Amino acid sequence: MHVVLAPDSFKNCLSANEAAEALGRGVHRAAPNASLDLAPLADGGEGTVDALVAAASGQRVSVTVTGPLGEPVEAVYGVLDKTTAVIEMAAASGHALLTESQRDPRSATTYGTGELVAHALDNGFRDIIVGIGGSATNDAGAGMAQALGYRLVDASRRDLPPGGAALARIARIDASHAHPALAEAAIHAACDVRNPLCGREGASHVYGPQKGADAQTVAELDAALHRFGAAIEEQLGIHVLERPGAGAAGGLGAGLVAFCGAELEPGFDVVARAVALERRIAAADLVLTGEGALDAQTASGKTPAGVAALAKRHGVPSIAIAGALKPGYETLHDEGLTAAFSLCNGPMTLEEALRDAAALLEAAAFNVIRVWNAATTRPPK
Repeated sequence: MHVVLAPDSFKNCLSANEAAEALGRGVHRAAPNASLDLAPLADGGEGTVDALVAAASGQRVSVTVTGPLGEPVEAVYGVLDKTTAVIEMAAASGHALLTESQRDPRSATTYGTGELVAHALDNGFRDIIVGIGGSATNDAGAGMAQALGYRLVDASRRDLPPGGAALARIARIDASHAHPALAEAAIHAACDVRNPLCGREGASHVYGPQKGADAQTVAELDAALHRFGAAIEEQLGIHVLERPGAGAAGGLGAGLVAFCGAELEPGFDVVARAVALERRIAAADLVLTGEGALDAQTASGKTPAGVAALAKRHGVPSIAIAGALKPGYETLHDEGLTAAFSLCNGPMTLEEALRDAAALLEAAAFNVIRVWNAATTRPPK
């Protein structure tokens, strides 16, 4: 029996790699002769670097860059092979780097994310994956652009200061000193939302309040992003205002398209392609996946749904094990998921489930494989 183990992380307790290892221990207890293919995954958000580095036996590179409020931070990105690097914008520009009282989307910058991209380009990487989730910023990638050599100036030809609020003064975008390697690089933005840059469904209105913006600040930032988007369209000829996904990560989606020539792609698709997941699933007898919780939203681009769809395409059964099965998780059956189980084996608190997640996941996988063995080895009557 050949089993592919393709979970996402279990938030606050297990990385995707730790989850895959726990599943593997359970499988081997029930089927010692099974061959295992560990394929830890992510959907472009937190854990993308760890998942891809583990899957590719890659390396991590640590760089000191500019944090969201200008302070130095130590950020890590992944190296998958001689040409491919993977970056999480949250490592340099994420909300987790700030306390709640420090959050200020008017001045937070993506400059550090641009420094990570520049570092990867300077070291010869030309295929770069950027996961854009968990941002503290609302600057539409303006800071990133500045770190990559673009000049953003006001009517007095002064460089704009950091943050989304300053974009209300944008007069000119000067691309004459943009990083030369951008022209030959393929940059893939792993993006799991389809919000436009501006408007009621845009970056400022939908995500600004999570980053500390009150109603007045939301309106200010939305107007500033609209002016910046219009300047991009007028001066660079790149349409971003109505582009689905442009509002991701405080508008970084728009910035990556405008300044890096990036493609906005579903995060799961980017990660799955990078680890050759479809080929690996096609060779399997069974696929085990999972994440912290399955619900009605899981089918909208989350890892278990993507795994189930690939398994269905190749006629391979897929089973998910999650911390919780919430209302609506049954929609995953339409994606191709064979069955889903909770790892909780009795009444317990959330703290207990988080503490014992690895052991519970191992036990659940053991029981799943016991049932699988019974179903596949019983002789017909």
